[in-house]
Amino acid sequence: MVKVLNMIQDTQSKVEEIIEEDIWGAIKEFLNLGIRFGEGENTINITIGLLLLLSLAFFATGYILKWMRKLITRRMEEEDQLKFVSVFKFIRYVVYLVVILLTMSSAGIDITLLLTASAALFVGLGLALQELFQDIIGGIFIIIDKSLHVGDIIEVDGKVGKVFEIKLRTTRAITRDDKVIIIPNHKFISDIIYNYTQNHKTTREQVRIGVAYGSDIQLVTKILKNIAEDQSGVLNSPKPFVIFEDFGDSALMFSLNFYITDSFSDPRIKSEIRYKIDAEFRKKAVSIPFPQRDIHIIQQKPF
Repeated sequence: MVKVLNMIQDTQSKVEEIIEEDIWGAIKEFLNLGIRFGEGENTINITIGLLLLLSLAFFATGYILKWMRKLITRRMEEEDQLKFVSVFKFIRYVVYLVVILLTMSSAGIDITLLLTASAALFVGLGLALQELFQDIIGGIFIIIDKSLHVGDIIEVDGKVGKVFEIKLRTTRAITRDDKVIIIPNHKFISDIIYNYTQNHKTTREQVRIGVAYGSDIQLVTKILKNIAEDQSGVLNSPKPFVIFEDFGDSALMFSLNFYITDSFSDPRIKSEIRYKIDAEFRKKAVSIPFPQRDIHIIQQKPF
């Protein structure tokens, strides 16, 4: 029995020696085949193993980045998913560049000078393209956190527009006068932007009006409410309401408040309401006063 065990151990040892010395040795020799330039410390070795490692690194990088992109964009719409293709392409190229530099270093090439020049170049590019990167980051945030959608009505720098396209770098909206406004995406993370339809499409609008002192304020309130209730585009629920805002210098100030579902057509609806208010006030003899000032002249001596 002991002899049999010894024979088995000897056989295993011989197999291990064959695998280690013959098979693995042959593989190592094959991987070390290549081209060598220079002598001593300046020797550059480009071997089959190094090229295989470079190819494997490229393949693994592409696969991992593709998997990450699918993981991040799995719940997004197809249109939003396509916007991330260019981002991950850029990341892949950067990783490829790093892998190439590491491979060159492994081959014995001194990359110190190249890294120094690259650092200076990247610093310059970073400063020059700082705003571009901010726009892209802003675009990524917009797509991921869904803070902006196509069809939203927004106000930027006093301009109201309806969003019709969201890209990684810019967002495009059409204004009420049918002009296209191109908004850099960094504005959505650095500036205050009004989104009229972030939570829902219903918004409350207002028309302010002043009437002369001495007017029948109950009649004024009734006229304003009736006009809003009969106006096309104004919602019946929530109901329109009137606020007696203040005693102005020249008039009693009222505001007619109403709800609509299309904030983009807000100026047209307000204009129609003002036309009707003017017509009804004329019929009911309600006066809209001009600004008035009383001037008191104190005479101390005859002119």
